[in-house]
This record gives sequence, structure tokens and C-alpha cells, in this order.
Amino acid sequence: MSTFGDFDPVRKDIVKLLHQPEYDDGSAGPVLVRLAWHSSGTYDEETDTGGSNGAGMRYETEGGDPANAGLQHARVFLEPVKAKYPWITYADLWTFAGVIAIKEMGGPDIDWLGGRTDYVDDSKLPPRGRLPDGAQGSEHLRHVFGRMGFSDQEIVALSGAHNLGRCHSDRSGFHGAWVHNPTRFSNQYFRLLSSLHWEKKKLPNGVEQYMYYDDDFETELMMLPTDMALVTDPHFSPYVKKYADDKDLFFKDFAAVFAKLVELGIKRDESGKITNADNEKGGYHAAPKKRATPGAPGKTTDDKVDVDEAKPLAEENKRFRARL
Repeated sequence: MSTFGDFDPVRKDIVKLLHQPEYDDGSAGPVLVRLAWHSSGTYDEETDTGGSNGAGMRYETEGGDPANAGLQHARVFLEPVKAKYPWITYADLWTFAGVIAIKEMGGPDIDWLGGRTDYVDDSKLPPRGRLPDGAQGSEHLRHVFGRMGFSDQEIVALSGAHNLGRCHSDRSGFHGAWVHNPTRFSNQYFRLLSSLHWEKKKLPNGVEQYMYYDDDFETELMMLPTDMALVTDPHFSPYVKKYADDKDLFFKDFAAVFAKLVELGIKRDESGKITNADNEKGGYHAAPKKRATPGAPGKTTDDKVDVDEAKPLAEENKRFRARL
């Protein structure tokens, strides 16, 4: 147990849960990074809605978005941490876990400040459709990320998160890993993307992606259409080459853009205190821990979770649930 606002013990327990031998490639790290990214990437700069405040994925409106398929695993992995530190908000826990996971997988230090609050209901959740669609091209990327306030350079740098994890056909529709070691942060994604000949492949489910079979590793790697857009678009491609050639530059730029990502929608004063209206009026409101048993049908929050999410996950996550 830690005192209110003491994030160091929280960090240590997040590190402990990253090793999950029976999940994907043996690590919860990549899916925690995706949780941090998706919980922040709903921001719209013009309307100042969405972003990392609120932990909206606790509600079906956001948590049930097809773009967030599979992230219930990440949320379940973090439940023991929430139980141990009930004072921490889900909004802080999810973003903090992503930053810690990147560092522990060999990535850069990323600036992070706490203070996000959890919404008390779903009235302020953004509409679905704000997260990127991997089947699209460069203009789609500019539309989605430009809405958040990202430049071309930042879009490419943030895409470097594809050094981590893999796609699942039962979640995104795509299948496979981008790199040989998907639990180690590096610039290999850019090196492979820019140097190999990628061929279009249609999966059994009808989804098209790109593949390269590596004879040396006897492994098939994949890229999404949005990944290929980075090398075919004349404004994106120079940054792909820069990051392929210079790992240190990529780490520096990625640290800056990921720090910006998890602050989307957050306003702070000179002391670092969040000044958003929800935080000013309600303070640091930590939603109660998600219930350990399935909730009643029709309930939509993670603390009274609908059986559609909780029951199927109960046995599946039992094998690799975090041990603190």
C-alpha cells in the first residue's frame, strides 16, 4: 500500500505484472501501451472533447467500440494494481502503465504527470470512430491524427509503437507481428518497413494486409495499409528513413509525442495541477475497482461490468492474471 499520490510503488507493481508467459509473446507490455494510446487518442482539438481524462473505456459506449477490441485484457491485467492502490484513478493507471511498459521493454523515458480524474457517468464520452482504421491510407491518418493536433512528423514517430505487439484476426481483423521481437522497443519497424519488399495478402476473413516471409527466421511479418502509407506518401516517407537510420532520434521524438498523446485533453497550471472543469469541480475522483464477479445484465461500467465482457474473460484471464 502506498500513500495518496505516491506513484513509485504503483510503478514497481506494474513492472511485476508485465511478465505474462501465457499471453501473446509472454508480455502484457504491448497491450498496456495500446490501452494508454486508445484511452487518449479520442481527443478532438476543435471541440476539446475526448482524451486521456475520464477513463471512458469503463463504459460500453467507448469500451465496446470495435477499435478497442482486446483491450479488456489490458484492463484486467491492471485490476490487481487498482485493488492494491484504490486511490489511483483508472485514467492515471492506464496512461502510467503504458509509459512504464515502454521503458521496461527497452524504450525511452517518457514524461508523465498524474492528476487525471475518472468520469462519474458516460455523458461526456466522445463518439465512436475517432481511432484510426488500419485499412486506410495517408489522408485518413492525417484526418485522425490531425484532429488531435499531430504533425506529419509526429504521426510517423507515434506509428513507431508498431515495434510492439501483434494484430489478432478476432480483434482488429489483421493478423501477425510487425517485427521479429514484438516485446522489445526499437526502430526495427522503420528499418523493415523501408527496406523489405512487402506483398499484399488477403486473409481468410477477407481483410487485406501486407506480408514478408523471412527465410532466416522462418517467420511471416506483416504491415497494415496505414503502415505502407508511411513509405508511399512523400511527406511521411522522409521521417521513416530518418528513424530507420537513427534510433536515438526516433527514441527522442517518440518520447516527446507519446508524452503529448497521454496529455491530450488535459490542461495544467504552472505547478502541474490539472485545471479541467471535471477536475476542478470533482477533484481527483477515483472510480471504484471493477467488481471481481460479473455484474447484472444491462450494466455498462467496469465496476458493474456487463456479463458480455466479464464472464468470457473470467477463465481466459485466470491463467495469466497478474501476481503481485
